[in-house]
Amino acid sequence: MKIGFIGVGGMAQAIITGLLKQTKIAPADILIHSAHASTYEKVAQQTGVTAMTSNSEVAQHSDIVVLAVTPNVAVPVLKEIREQLDPKQTILVSIVAGLSLERLEELAGYDLPILRTLPNLNVAIGAGMTAVHANENLTGQAKEQAISLFDQIGSTVTLPETDFATFSALAGSSPAYVYFFIDSLSRAGVKHGLTKAAATKIAAQAVMGSAEMVLNSTENPFGLIDQVSSPGGSTVAGLLAMEEAGFMTSVVKGIDATINRNNAE
Repeated sequence: MKIGFIGVGGMAQAIITGLLKQTKIAPADILIHSAHASTYEKVAQQTGVTAMTSNSEVAQHSDIVVLAVTPNVAVPVLKEIREQLDPKQTILVSIVAGLSLERLEELAGYDLPILRTLPNLNVAIGAGMTAVHANENLTGQAKEQAISLFDQIGSTVTLPETDFATFSALAGSSPAYVYFFIDSLSRAGVKHGLTKAAATKIAAQAVMGSAEMVLNSTENPFGLIDQVSSPGGSTVAGLLAMEEAGFMTSVVKGIDATINRNNAE
């Protein structure tokens, strides 16, 4: 199976890196091209994937074509490769934010199997979260094959397109918010005498372990909070102080602002 990437920006490179780390796909089976030779040739040299001379060549020789360009150039690129997208042999996977399945079908062909996806950057380390939604032409084994690419590099969730903006806030933008939280914990540790490196390692490991606990537990997060919080203890004191400062409200407001911006684009 050949997987072609049209566009090799940050997200495409994260997906390629994640796939190659799983060792189920050979570098030679990943084909790439983008607008700038200096970019895609460098990626090819670093990873061993195959650089092609044009977008059309990628589409012609790929079983799955990943559209990974910016929204402003997606339309001309799809018009360029439309003739090479064979509905009987090719699956189009889009990671372009804001480009609906309806618009993708209009540009690439109404009989083409298409999977719209929204991955986050954690796919690079095999811990990604990707929203997926297939059109009516993508079914059965072909659908499983397309979605499995993202299952190899994290987890997937099938959502209606109307929920993609919310997903983007919760999974796409939230890593930045989590990094901010970790850094805040780390700075508090420095305030009380730890080195920044030690405090950051402690905080990051605690956040990672807590996330794993949520994913593996039958309890909801509030139930897990109760397990950590002893009556009259220091954890409860800290939680109340955070909430007094507006912790939950600030998180919700941040997500609201992200969703509003996504919907405006």
